[in-house]
Amino acid sequence: MLVGVIYNGEAMMPCCPTRARRLIASREATPFIHKGVFCIRLNRAPSDNKIQPVNIGVDPGSKKEGISVTTQTKTVINIQLDAVTWVKDALESRRNARKARRFRNTPCRENKYLNTSTKEWLPPSTKARWQLKLNFIRSLTKIFPISTCVIEDIKAVTKPDKKNWNVSFSPLEVGKKWFYSELESMGLNVVLKQGFDTAELRKQHGLHKSNDKMSNKWDAHCVDSWILSAYNAEKLPILDTNMLLIKPMQFHRRQLHAFQPTKYGIRRPYGSTRSMGVQKRFYCITSEIRSMYNRWNF
Repeated sequence: MLVGVIYNGEAMMPCCPTRARRLIASREATPFIHKGVFCIRLNRAPSDNKIQPVNIGVDPGSKKEGISVTTQTKTVINIQLDAVTWVKDALESRRNARKARRFRNTPCRENKYLNTSTKEWLPPSTKARWQLKLNFIRSLTKIFPISTCVIEDIKAVTKPDKKNWNVSFSPLEVGKKWFYSELESMGLNVVLKQGFDTAELRKQHGLHKSNDKMSNKWDAHCVDSWILSAYNAEKLPILDTNMLLIKPMQFHRRQLHAFQPTKYGIRRPYGSTRSMGVQKRFYCITSEIRSMYNRWNF
């Protein structure tokens, strides 16, 4: 995979690891980690400021998602991102705790006015899924000069006289429209492709997709995101099946204590901006990145 290059806060064209190694050895660049992605920061003006078209392909999923960044000739990075799946259960636990408090002998408190009938309202679980992809794409645009975002459009067809079906899929339609509008506000050219378009592109270039959706292999999700990012290329970029596996951390916020009391009815404090001993907005150096440091003798 290629290495992101930053100069004066602007993303330049990525370079190969060999060139990045030479720049770091000659003190012309400084290595750093941006949200788990290895990059370099130039200490001098670049020799060429020409920016080639860089596309990002997104394959949304319910459990795992694929994100790929490619140029016209090379694969920049492949990422398999785990989706946020715990928001719905967390809201249910919070709702049960609130109901329990209201049954106690406490003064009556007026309920907050929550207008959930508007069409623009997004369920928290649905918004969390789309917001994770949006934040990650926004972070990638800071290290790669991405101009076009190609997404496999999710279709949630409504059916007549199927109220439960329509109610279940309507948040998905609203969520994806919100996601597309946010991408356009970032200045990206959004291109939508249907599922059969992706399958046809795979078939044309002899690529196979695995049926195991929970697999951590490249052909599970990144094969679709990679072929989407290279949809308009005259010649496919050099195929690179290496990828990063990224899982978002779950932080327990706004919870004063554990739900179940311990001995003598004491409830231990629970919930903060730390998860598994790691502070929020802190990104761990994975074993792959650490081995890269050791291999390059940083």
